[in-house]
Amino acid sequence: MARRATADAGSLAARDELRETPPLPVIRMLGALPAPVTRALYRGIDARFGQGKAYAGFQMSHLGRLDLADFGGAGFTARTIYSLPTWGICMIPMVTVVETGARTEVVLCGDDAHTAPARRFLDAIGDALVPPEAVLRGRDTSPEVYLVPRFAEVATASPDRVALSEPGREVTYAELFGLAGGVARQLTDRRIGRGDLVGVVAERSVAGVAALLGVLMAGAAYLPLDPGDPDERLRGILGDAGVRVLLAPRPHDQRPLGCATVVLDDVRPAPATPAAVTGEDLAYVIYTSGTSGEPKGVEVTHRNLAAYLGFALQEYEVDSATCFPLFTSLAFDLAVTTLLPLLAGGRVVLVPEAPNHVNLERVLTGSGVTALKITPSHLDLFHRLGIRPSGIRLAVVGGEALTGSLAAIARELFGPDCRIVNEYGPTEATVGCVVHTYDPAADTGATVPIGRPAGTTSVHLLDDQGAHVAAGETGEIHLAGAQVARGYRGRPGWSFTRLADGTRVYRTGDLARRLPNGELECLGRADAQLKILGHRVEPAEIEHALAPHPAVERAVVVARGQVLHAYLSASAEVSEKDLAAHAAEVLPPYAVPVSFVVLEEFPRTANGKVDLRALPGPSPVAAAVGEPVDEVLAAVLDIWARTLGLPAGTIAADSDFHRLGGTSVDLLAMIAAVDRELPGVALADHLAAIVAAPTPATVADLVRDAQG
Repeated sequence: MARRATADAGSLAARDELRETPPLPVIRMLGALPAPVTRALYRGIDARFGQGKAYAGFQMSHLGRLDLADFGGAGFTARTIYSLPTWGICMIPMVTVVETGARTEVVLCGDDAHTAPARRFLDAIGDALVPPEAVLRGRDTSPEVYLVPRFAEVATASPDRVALSEPGREVTYAELFGLAGGVARQLTDRRIGRGDLVGVVAERSVAGVAALLGVLMAGAAYLPLDPGDPDERLRGILGDAGVRVLLAPRPHDQRPLGCATVVLDDVRPAPATPAAVTGEDLAYVIYTSGTSGEPKGVEVTHRNLAAYLGFALQEYEVDSATCFPLFTSLAFDLAVTTLLPLLAGGRVVLVPEAPNHVNLERVLTGSGVTALKITPSHLDLFHRLGIRPSGIRLAVVGGEALTGSLAAIARELFGPDCRIVNEYGPTEATVGCVVHTYDPAADTGATVPIGRPAGTTSVHLLDDQGAHVAAGETGEIHLAGAQVARGYRGRPGWSFTRLADGTRVYRTGDLARRLPNGELECLGRADAQLKILGHRVEPAEIEHALAPHPAVERAVVVARGQVLHAYLSASAEVSEKDLAAHAAEVLPPYAVPVSFVVLEEFPRTANGKVDLRALPGPSPVAAAVGEPVDEVLAAVLDIWARTLGLPAGTIAADSDFHRLGGTSVDLLAMIAAVDRELPGVALADHLAAIVAAPTPATVADLVRDAQG
């Protein structure tokens, strides 16, 4: 809502044709009054309003909710609508309200509309629409920290300190600064700089970290890409983002992605002066799953990032003794937290290979890490693998809902001296913006609260009409503050909107309520968006990806637990294998459904929509009676049943692990159990073979080969 006090005719001097006056008989009547009477009348009105008292009457008009598109035209786009003020002699106050989208304009006009009481009247209306007590505000006590200047400052002050560690190699700050300078030099030689976006096929390696820093040193913004994503998806994202240059290590430099490629392996250290940027310049763009069926790129500026870095460095007490491990993809903003030590003289331990029980135990117990940024799924994995990390003083958990039982497990894993922080924040609000430190005595509910807004962040809980909800009631989280991203690259940001008072917010789609202690409890989604092992997944994107298949008429995707299943109507006979191969060509691995069920017709609700609850579950392959089972296969089948929580005898040798409901985390737990229980086996070395054919028969064959 815009708080506008429209004064008398003097404010309209340049537009006299807009002035309205009372009808002529009224003017004649007032003109016939003796001058002393007229002056007394005005003095009485002024005195009454000056004392904060109201007029005997007022007029209010509501012009309704108007569509801005109706007021645009060629070369002109309307952004808001104001009602024209009226003015007249001895006129009672007039209040006019007009609504446009999420914005409300209230215009007050009258003889005394320019006075302080009139403005207090407008403020009272504003407070009624946006109650101050209904807004949760962060404690804005941390300074903005711009990444490149801070990293350059640390590298200059501590050139010989170790910045990055990977198996068999340690890299100092001076060396990392030089490698980043070499990347920056390669880009500037190609006239890439401020305003440009550079793609980075982001490995968890020294070269990958240097690439991100080098792009920022050149003044450009980086677009991190997961090397595990299919070529078609990466080409689509690079084309949509308008990327001209890609940074990639071998062998990814040979992938046909449609960009000029700088091979990171060939980049040599070079001195470079970081380019000057402003807070409004882009720092990075991360593509997330989109409701329209296409991925959408979230544009994060340097000011957005600086607000998060300032808050996180202070909130998590990051210093030169802090050491984070990096075992997740650089293509997700979870990695931004992991790189915080580079801004404080600390260290980052890189895990370049795919995580498994062997390398995770090595990193978490023997590399000196003191802090973690993980998802709840990671916590569950550590517990199931039997890993007991040592020396962990901080665990920042985000990406999914943190249950009370899992938080208690984390407390047991890391010990009472470890601070466990539940961090909430979508990519559109720069990594994390609401935090809560787990308290085992107080946090006894099903889920751990997400807490209070951090830094400059404000949280508005709104109902479906855009009104603030009362404490204890459920509302949708709308985020405001310096961390809210610029918008979506090349797309209208319908989720970025404004409240009635003009505050710019991001509409998250997450539901929450305010607890009696003022903290927030997250209550799930207001839409169909899913979280699969920490990854944001829109079913519409998967359905859109399946649609081009010539046999697919319609697709519906649902999640059962942490596993995706696709249901289709088909115009021709088609195999699951064919559909899975088609999906794997265009979707990231975590978004490929584990089963494809062809239906003659979809079950419908009474109003004709697809009844998701009535869709049949996938049919696992049951063990055939008399199926030959040797000692090795029997042991594998027993481990599978325990891992998946299924009855013995219900799994066949050719059953697919994921169709049985197993996630990638479950798969790692199963492999660890086989290695632990069967002598002479190291299945972690054969992860790719198991992922390609996740059946008990495959695992049993690998066990037999290992045992000779």
